[in-house]
Amino acid sequence: MLLIAGLGNPGQQYERHRHNVGFMAADAIARRHNFSSWSKKFNALVAEGRIGGEKVLLIKPQTFMNLSGQAIGEAMRFYKVGLEDLIVFYDELDLAPGKLRLKTGGGSGGHNGIKSIDAHCGKDYRRVRIGIGHPGDKARVNAHVLGDFAKADQAWLEPLLDTVADNIAMLAEGDESGFMNRVSLAVKGSGAEPAAKQEKKPARKQSHIRQARQQGPSASIPENGPMAAMLKKLLGQKE
Repeated sequence: MLLIAGLGNPGQQYERHRHNVGFMAADAIARRHNFSSWSKKFNALVAEGRIGGEKVLLIKPQTFMNLSGQAIGEAMRFYKVGLEDLIVFYDELDLAPGKLRLKTGGGSGGHNGIKSIDAHCGKDYRRVRIGIGHPGDKARVNAHVLGDFAKADQAWLEPLLDTVADNIAMLAEGDESGFMNRVSLAVKGSGAEPAAKQEKKPARKQSHIRQARQQGPSASIPENGPMAAMLKKLLGQKE
C-alpha cells in the first residue's frame, strides 16, 4: 500500500493559500483517479483508490500544518506502511513558482509540516516540493505563504497539478525522473519562472593605439617613453 499525503491547513479560509498547495495536489490526484469520497479518520481527511494497480491512501491532515506528523504517523501505523511507501507533497519558498523538486530524506528546510512528519515518522520518505517563490523580504514571508495564489499563478498552477495527477503512477512505480520530466515539460513556457536577467558585459577597454587612431591627429599622445615613440611612429607624426 502507498500513502500519499498533501500538506495544508484545514478550513475554507485557507483553501487557496500557497501553503495549501499540498492539499491541492492530493485533491487533483483524487479527482483524476476516481478515489472514494473524503472521509474523516486519523484526525485527517482520507480517500482510498488505486494508482497503476497499487492500492493508495490519500491523506490530508486536519491538525493544522505544524502537527501534520501526528495524523500521518497514525495512518502509517494502522496500515503498517513503511517510510519507503510514503510520498508527501508540500510548498517550498526557496523554489521559483512552478518548479518541482523530488528527494528522499534530508532536512526540513524550515517547513513546520515536514518537521512534524520527521519527528513522528522518520525522515526517509519521498518529498515532493512545489515552488511558490519567495517574496524577497523576510518580513513579507508569512503574508506570502498564508495568502491566496495570484491570478497570474494559475498559468502554471493548473498545468502543474493536472500533470502531477496524470503521471502520479510513474512516481508510484519508482520512475522518478520520468515523473519529473513530465511536470517540467507541462509548466515550461507557462510563465512559471521569471526571465533570467541578462548581465551587461562591461565595455571592452581599448588599447592606447586603437584610441589614438579613432581620435585622429588631435589625439593626446604621451610625450616621453617607449609608448610615446611607438604611437608617434604608427600615426605618422614626426619627432
